[in-house]
Amino acid sequence: MSSRRATVAVIGLGSMGLGMARSLLREGHDVRGYDVSPTALAALVEAGGSACTSPADAAAAAGIVVVVVVNAAQTEAVLFGEGGAVDALAPGAAIISCATMAPTEAKDFAKRAGERGIHYVDGPISGGSVRASSGELTFMASGSPDAFAAARPALDAMAATVYELGDQPGVGSSFKIVNQLLAGVHIAAACEAITFARSLDLDISRVFEVITKSAGNSWMFENRIPHVLSGDYTPHSAVSIFTKDLGIVSDIGRRQKFPLPIASAALQLFIMTEAAGMGRDDDSSVARLLARIAGVDLPGMEQDA
Repeated sequence: MSSRRATVAVIGLGSMGLGMARSLLREGHDVRGYDVSPTALAALVEAGGSACTSPADAAAAAGIVVVVVVNAAQTEAVLFGEGGAVDALAPGAAIISCATMAPTEAKDFAKRAGERGIHYVDGPISGGSVRASSGELTFMASGSPDAFAAARPALDAMAATVYELGDQPGVGSSFKIVNQLLAGVHIAAACEAITFARSLDLDISRVFEVITKSAGNSWMFENRIPHVLSGDYTPHSAVSIFTKDLGIVSDIGRRQKFPLPIASAALQLFIMTEAAGMGRDDDSSVARLLARIAGVDLPGMEQDA
Protein backbone atom coordinates (compact mmCIF):
# COMPACT_ATOMS: atom_id res chain seq x y z
CA MET A 1 0.00 0.00 0.00
CA SER A 2 1.24 3.45 -0.86
CA SER A 3 1.55 5.90 2.02
CA ARG A 4 0.89 8.82 -0.36
CA ARG A 5 -2.70 10.00 -0.22
CA ALA A 6 -4.15 11.16 -3.52
CA THR A 7 -7.28 12.63 -5.02
CA VAL A 8 -8.43 10.15 -7.63
CA ALA A 9 -11.17 10.54 -10.22
CA VAL A 10 -12.90 7.31 -11.23
CA ILE A 11 -14.82 7.66 -14.48
CA GLY A 12 -17.20 4.77 -15.05
CA LEU A 13 -18.87 3.33 -11.96
CA GLY A 14 -20.16 0.01 -13.19
CA SER A 15 -19.48 -3.20 -11.29
CA MET A 16 -15.73 -2.83 -11.84
CA GLY A 17 -15.35 0.92 -11.47
CA LEU A 18 -17.46 1.13 -8.32
CA GLY A 19 -15.49 -1.70 -6.74
CA MET A 20 -12.24 0.05 -7.61
CA ALA A 21 -13.54 3.31 -6.14
CA ARG A 22 -14.39 1.50 -2.91
CA SER A 23 -10.89 0.05 -2.76
CA LEU A 24 -9.41 3.51 -3.21
CA LEU A 25 -11.61 4.90 -0.44
CA ARG A 26 -10.68 2.07 1.88
CA GLU A 27 -7.01 2.98 1.45
CA GLY A 28 -7.67 6.59 2.44
CA HIS A 29 -7.75 8.30 -0.94
CA ASP A 30 -10.23 11.03 -1.85
CA VAL A 31 -12.40 9.71 -4.65
CA ARG A 32 -14.39 11.81 -7.10
CA GLY A 33 -16.54 9.84 -9.51
CA TYR A 34 -18.57 10.26 -12.66
CA ASP A 35 -21.07 7.97 -14.34
CA VAL A 36 -24.15 8.51 -16.50
CA SER A 37 -26.16 6.45 -13.99
CA PRO A 38 -27.59 8.35 -10.99
CA THR A 39 -27.80 5.01 -9.14
CA ALA A 40 -24.07 4.45 -9.57
CA LEU A 41 -23.30 7.97 -8.36
CA ALA A 42 -25.51 7.45 -5.31
CA ALA A 43 -23.65 4.22 -4.52
CA LEU A 44 -20.34 6.09 -4.66
CA VAL A 45 -21.61 8.76 -2.29
CA GLU A 46 -22.87 6.09 0.08
CA ALA A 47 -19.38 4.57 0.06
CA GLY A 48 -17.81 7.92 0.96
CA GLY A 49 -16.89 9.37 -2.42
CA SER A 50 -18.01 12.54 -4.18
CA ALA A 51 -20.39 12.52 -7.16
CA CYS A 52 -19.46 14.79 -10.05
CA THR A 53 -21.37 16.16 -13.03
CA SER A 54 -18.89 15.36 -15.82
CA PRO A 55 -15.50 13.75 -16.41
CA ALA A 56 -13.95 17.23 -16.31
CA ASP A 57 -15.64 17.98 -13.01
CA ALA A 58 -14.31 14.74 -11.55
CA ALA A 59 -10.79 15.38 -12.85
CA ALA A 60 -10.57 19.05 -11.85
CA ALA A 61 -9.16 18.39 -8.38
CA ALA A 62 -7.53 15.04 -9.16
CA GLY A 63 -3.94 14.02 -9.72
CA ILE A 64 -4.93 10.59 -11.03
CA VAL A 65 -7.83 9.65 -13.32
CA VAL A 66 -8.91 6.01 -13.56
CA VAL A 67 -11.03 5.34 -16.65
CA VAL A 68 -13.20 2.21 -16.32
CA VAL A 69 -15.57 2.45 -19.27
CA VAL A 70 -16.53 -0.20 -21.82
CA ASN A 71 -14.40 0.44 -24.87
CA ALA A 72 -12.05 2.73 -26.76
CA ALA A 73 -14.83 4.98 -28.07
CA GLN A 74 -16.07 5.69 -24.56
CA THR A 75 -12.51 6.17 -23.33
CA GLU A 76 -11.90 8.76 -26.03
CA ALA A 77 -15.15 10.53 -25.22
CA VAL A 78 -14.56 10.85 -21.48
CA LEU A 79 -10.94 11.90 -21.94
CA PHE A 80 -10.97 14.13 -25.03
CA GLY A 81 -14.61 14.88 -25.81
CA GLU A 82 -16.74 17.78 -24.65
CA GLY A 83 -16.48 17.98 -20.87
CA GLY A 84 -13.62 15.47 -21.01
CA ALA A 85 -11.13 14.89 -18.24
CA VAL A 86 -7.97 15.92 -20.11
CA ASP A 87 -9.00 19.56 -20.32
CA ALA A 88 -9.28 19.71 -16.53
CA LEU A 89 -6.03 17.94 -15.64
CA ALA A 90 -2.83 19.74 -14.73
CA PRO A 91 0.46 18.74 -16.38
CA GLY A 92 2.03 15.87 -14.45
CA ALA A 93 -1.28 14.19 -13.66
CA ALA A 94 -1.76 10.56 -14.61
CA ILE A 95 -4.43 8.66 -16.50
CA ILE A 96 -4.91 4.92 -15.91
CA SER A 97 -6.90 3.57 -18.84
CA CYS A 98 -8.54 0.22 -18.02
CA ALA A 99 -10.82 -0.58 -20.96
CA THR A 100 -9.90 -3.41 -23.30
CA MET A 101 -8.98 -1.89 -26.66
CA ALA A 102 -6.73 -2.38 -29.66
CA PRO A 103 -3.08 -1.50 -28.96
CA THR A 104 -3.14 1.16 -31.69
CA GLU A 105 -5.90 3.01 -29.85
CA ALA A 106 -3.98 2.95 -26.56
CA LYS A 107 -0.93 4.38 -28.32
CA ASP A 108 -3.01 7.17 -29.86
CA PHE A 109 -4.61 8.16 -26.54
CA ALA A 110 -1.21 8.15 -24.80
CA LYS A 111 0.25 10.40 -27.50
CA ARG A 112 -2.62 12.88 -27.24
CA ALA A 113 -2.40 12.96 -23.44
CA GLY A 114 1.37 13.36 -23.60
CA GLU A 115 1.01 16.41 -25.81
CA ARG A 116 -0.77 18.03 -22.85
CA GLY A 117 1.93 16.98 -20.38
CA ILE A 118 -0.25 14.24 -18.88
CA HIS A 119 1.07 10.76 -18.11
CA TYR A 120 -0.78 7.75 -19.50
CA VAL A 121 -0.73 4.20 -18.14
CA ASP A 122 -2.14 1.64 -20.56
CA GLY A 123 -3.60 -0.46 -17.76
CA PRO A 124 -6.25 -3.03 -18.67
CA ILE A 125 -7.45 -5.15 -15.77
CA SER A 126 -8.44 -8.70 -14.95
CA GLY A 127 -10.10 -10.24 -11.92
CA GLY A 128 -13.80 -9.41 -12.00
CA SER A 129 -16.05 -7.34 -9.78
CA VAL A 130 -15.31 -9.24 -6.57
CA ARG A 131 -11.58 -8.60 -6.82
CA ALA A 132 -12.23 -5.01 -7.85
CA SER A 133 -14.04 -4.48 -4.55
CA SER A 134 -11.32 -6.18 -2.53
CA GLY A 135 -8.43 -4.31 -4.17
CA GLU A 136 -7.00 -7.49 -5.67
CA LEU A 137 -7.11 -6.86 -9.41
CA THR A 138 -4.38 -7.74 -11.85
CA PHE A 139 -3.16 -4.87 -14.03
CA MET A 140 -1.44 -5.67 -17.34
CA ALA A 141 0.15 -2.27 -17.67
CA SER A 142 2.64 -0.36 -19.75
CA GLY A 143 3.86 3.21 -19.75
CA SER A 144 6.84 5.32 -18.91
CA PRO A 145 8.52 5.09 -15.50
CA ASP A 146 7.23 8.59 -14.74
CA ALA A 147 3.68 7.50 -15.59
CA PHE A 148 3.90 4.54 -13.23
CA ALA A 149 5.34 6.74 -10.49
CA ALA A 150 2.50 9.25 -10.84
CA ALA A 151 -0.16 6.52 -10.88
CA ARG A 152 1.35 4.38 -8.11
CA PRO A 153 -0.90 5.43 -5.20
CA ALA A 154 -4.02 4.38 -7.08
CA LEU A 155 -2.46 1.21 -8.51
CA ASP A 156 -1.37 0.07 -5.06
CA ALA A 157 -4.88 0.53 -3.70
CA MET A 158 -6.65 -1.32 -6.51
CA ALA A 159 -4.31 -4.18 -7.37
CA ALA A 160 -2.86 -7.33 -5.93
CA THR A 161 -0.51 -7.53 -8.91
CA VAL A 162 0.70 -4.85 -11.30
CA TYR A 163 2.65 -6.24 -14.23
CA GLU A 164 4.85 -3.48 -15.66
CA LEU A 165 5.17 -4.78 -19.20
CA GLY A 166 7.12 -2.08 -20.96
CA ASP A 167 7.68 1.62 -21.43
CA GLN A 168 5.33 1.97 -24.40
CA PRO A 169 1.54 2.23 -24.19
CA GLY A 170 -0.08 -0.48 -26.27
CA VAL A 171 1.90 -3.32 -24.74
CA GLY A 172 -0.52 -3.65 -21.83
CA SER A 173 -3.45 -3.74 -24.25
CA SER A 174 -1.72 -6.43 -26.29
CA PHE A 175 -1.34 -8.62 -23.22
CA LYS A 176 -5.00 -8.07 -22.32
CA ILE A 177 -6.14 -9.08 -25.79
CA VAL A 178 -4.26 -12.39 -25.45
CA ASN A 179 -5.94 -12.88 -22.07
CA GLN A 180 -9.37 -12.14 -23.53
CA LEU A 181 -8.84 -14.61 -26.36
CA LEU A 182 -8.24 -17.33 -23.78
CA ALA A 183 -10.98 -16.17 -21.44
CA GLY A 184 -13.61 -16.08 -24.19
CA VAL A 185 -12.64 -19.49 -25.53
CA HIS A 186 -12.64 -20.99 -22.03
CA ILE A 187 -16.10 -19.58 -21.23
CA ALA A 188 -17.51 -20.88 -24.51
CA ALA A 189 -15.92 -24.30 -23.95
CA ALA A 190 -17.18 -24.48 -20.36
CA CYS A 191 -20.73 -23.64 -21.44
CA GLU A 192 -20.59 -26.18 -24.26
CA ALA A 193 -19.28 -28.88 -21.93
CA ILE A 194 -21.88 -28.42 -19.19
CA THR A 195 -24.75 -28.31 -21.70
CA PHE A 196 -23.37 -31.39 -23.44
CA ALA A 197 -23.24 -33.12 -20.06
CA ARG A 198 -26.89 -32.27 -19.48
CA SER A 199 -27.78 -33.73 -22.88
CA LEU A 200 -26.24 -36.99 -21.65
CA ASP A 201 -28.71 -36.94 -18.72
CA LEU A 202 -25.91 -36.39 -16.23
CA ASP A 203 -26.33 -34.63 -12.89
CA ILE A 204 -24.54 -31.42 -13.85
CA SER A 205 -23.84 -30.51 -10.22
CA ARG A 206 -21.94 -33.78 -9.99
CA VAL A 207 -20.22 -33.03 -13.31
CA PHE A 208 -19.06 -29.72 -11.86
CA GLU A 209 -17.71 -31.47 -8.75
CA VAL A 210 -15.79 -34.04 -10.78
CA ILE A 211 -14.43 -31.75 -13.51
CA THR A 212 -13.15 -29.14 -11.07
CA LYS A 213 -10.94 -31.88 -9.60
CA SER A 214 -9.86 -33.20 -13.00
CA ALA A 215 -7.57 -32.24 -15.87
CA GLY A 216 -10.41 -30.68 -17.89
CA ASN A 217 -10.96 -27.92 -15.35
CA SER A 218 -10.27 -24.26 -16.09
CA TRP A 219 -10.59 -21.08 -14.06
CA MET A 220 -13.55 -20.07 -16.21
CA PHE A 221 -15.28 -23.45 -15.80
CA GLU A 222 -14.89 -23.18 -12.03
CA ASN A 223 -15.99 -19.53 -11.95
CA ARG A 224 -18.84 -19.45 -14.50
CA ILE A 225 -20.56 -22.83 -14.28
CA PRO A 226 -21.99 -22.13 -10.79
CA HIS A 227 -24.07 -19.43 -12.53
CA VAL A 228 -25.50 -22.11 -14.81
CA LEU A 229 -26.11 -24.52 -11.93
CA SER A 230 -28.06 -21.87 -10.02
CA GLY A 231 -29.88 -20.56 -13.10
CA ASP A 232 -28.76 -17.06 -12.10
CA TYR A 233 -27.48 -15.02 -15.03
CA THR A 234 -27.11 -11.71 -13.19
CA PRO A 235 -24.22 -10.11 -15.11
CA HIS A 236 -20.85 -10.20 -13.42
CA SER A 237 -19.36 -9.99 -16.91
CA ALA A 238 -21.85 -9.55 -19.74
CA VAL A 239 -22.07 -11.43 -23.02
CA SER A 240 -21.60 -8.13 -24.87
CA ILE A 241 -18.15 -7.70 -23.32
CA PHE A 242 -16.89 -10.78 -25.13
CA THR A 243 -18.66 -9.89 -28.35
CA LYS A 244 -16.56 -6.72 -28.21
CA ASP A 245 -13.29 -8.21 -26.98
CA LEU A 246 -13.21 -11.24 -29.27
CA GLY A 247 -14.22 -8.85 -32.05
CA ILE A 248 -11.03 -6.89 -31.34
CA VAL A 249 -9.05 -10.15 -31.43
CA SER A 250 -10.65 -10.99 -34.77
CA ASP A 251 -9.92 -7.54 -36.22
CA ILE A 252 -6.25 -7.77 -35.23
CA GLY A 253 -5.95 -11.26 -36.67
CA ARG A 254 -7.50 -10.16 -39.94
CA ARG A 255 -5.13 -7.18 -40.25
CA GLN A 256 -2.11 -9.36 -39.49
CA LYS A 257 -3.31 -12.29 -41.64
CA PHE A 258 -3.10 -14.46 -38.52
CA PRO A 259 -5.54 -17.41 -38.35
CA LEU A 260 -7.75 -17.55 -35.25
CA PRO A 261 -10.12 -20.49 -35.84
CA ILE A 262 -10.91 -21.29 -32.20
CA ALA A 263 -11.35 -17.67 -31.14
CA SER A 264 -13.55 -17.08 -34.18
CA ALA A 265 -15.83 -19.98 -33.24
CA ALA A 266 -16.14 -18.61 -29.71
CA LEU A 267 -16.91 -15.14 -31.05
CA GLN A 268 -19.78 -16.52 -33.11
CA LEU A 269 -21.27 -18.16 -30.00
CA PHE A 270 -21.21 -14.84 -28.15
CA ILE A 271 -22.69 -13.03 -31.15
CA MET A 272 -25.51 -15.59 -31.37
CA THR A 273 -26.15 -15.32 -27.64
CA GLU A 274 -26.36 -11.53 -27.87
CA ALA A 275 -28.60 -11.76 -30.94
CA ALA A 276 -30.90 -14.03 -28.94
CA GLY A 277 -31.50 -11.17 -26.48
CA MET A 278 -28.98 -12.06 -23.78
CA GLY A 279 -26.30 -9.46 -24.46
CA ARG A 280 -26.71 -7.79 -21.08
CA ASP A 281 -26.84 -11.10 -19.18
CA ASP A 282 -23.90 -12.94 -17.68
CA ASP A 283 -21.51 -14.39 -20.25
CA SER A 284 -22.32 -17.90 -19.03
CA SER A 285 -25.58 -17.39 -20.95
CA VAL A 286 -23.82 -19.09 -23.85
CA ALA A 287 -24.96 -22.27 -22.10
CA ARG A 288 -28.59 -21.14 -22.40
CA LEU A 289 -28.18 -20.52 -26.10
CA LEU A 290 -26.76 -23.99 -26.68
CA ALA A 291 -29.47 -25.52 -24.51
CA ARG A 292 -32.19 -23.80 -26.55
CA ILE A 293 -30.67 -25.01 -29.81
CA ALA A 294 -30.35 -28.58 -28.54
CA GLY A 295 -33.68 -28.71 -26.69
CA VAL A 296 -31.96 -29.27 -23.36
CA ASP A 297 -33.26 -27.96 -20.02
CA LEU A 298 -30.91 -26.13 -17.70
CA PRO A 299 -31.73 -24.68 -14.26
CA GLY A 300 -33.74 -21.47 -14.54
CA MET A 301 -34.65 -21.96 -18.19
CA GLU A 302 -38.31 -22.21 -17.34
CA GLN A 303 -38.07 -18.44 -16.78
CA ASP A 304 -37.01 -18.05 -20.44
CA ALA A 305 -40.11 -19.80 -21.77
